[in-house]
Amino acid sequence: MIARRTQREVDILRQANQIVADTLVAMAEMIRPGITTFELDLAAEALIRQRGGVPAFLGYRGYPNATCISVDDVVVHGIPGDRRLADGEIVSMDVGVIYKGYHGDAAVSVPCREVSKEKRRLLDAADRALANGIAAARAGNYLEDISRAIEETCRAEGFSVVRAFVGHGIGTRLHEEPQIPNFVTGERGPRLRSGMVLAIEPMVNLGVADIRVLDDGWTAVTADGNPSAHFEHSVVVRDGEPDILSMTSKRVWGQLRTDVGRVCRKKRR
Repeated sequence: MIARRTQREVDILRQANQIVADTLVAMAEMIRPGITTFELDLAAEALIRQRGGVPAFLGYRGYPNATCISVDDVVVHGIPGDRRLADGEIVSMDVGVIYKGYHGDAAVSVPCREVSKEKRRLLDAADRALANGIAAARAGNYLEDISRAIEETCRAEGFSVVRAFVGHGIGTRLHEEPQIPNFVTGERGPRLRSGMVLAIEPMVNLGVADIRVLDDGWTAVTADGNPSAHFEHSVVVRDGEPDILSMTSKRVWGQLRTDVGRVCRKKRR
């Protein structure tokens, strides 16, 4: 069963996601060659707790850190450690927060200084895939409409969509129904209804879609060693334009330029 949230619940979910968004902004502003992923993680945890939240990932199924930081060929679930960032790398940051019993979840991929044209194209395509997926999260549509919008955006640019991991519902638990594939499965899935809250998160690879998980049981890397990008927002389905809970009131971070209003208007023409 897919939960539909009351306005009171949405208000709390928005507060949780604002902590997530502001944490991502702070992390993005710290990114520079030489900084370690653990330093980013420590700063994120301090900010989350200062805002009255609890890191949702810390201890989740045994995960050891507050955030996931995935660099270049790491798709998702990169464990922060002593790795120092280098000029030209893609840094994907995923943050989850528990606030007043509700969860926030978002992710963004940003360049460490200047990246190659190929990596820039990858970032732009993954960013637009998220925007197009969110634009399809409207009451009356089907779940597959989100999946199709994401996959078609990435394929048009020659990139592949990871199939091993998917988006999800979110609320009082980090992962709730429904699962949200970033690719067309051949099934429409449930009809979307106002009040559903979805964490939409395309993971896009420069090369093949296949991944492998390292011996730590968490770190997922591309099978061919090519870079990957990961973007995510938590969104409320509405009768009109979707309501993005994890947008920040500050200057939008890094390369994330999701403009759902623009995409929706384009679709209506």
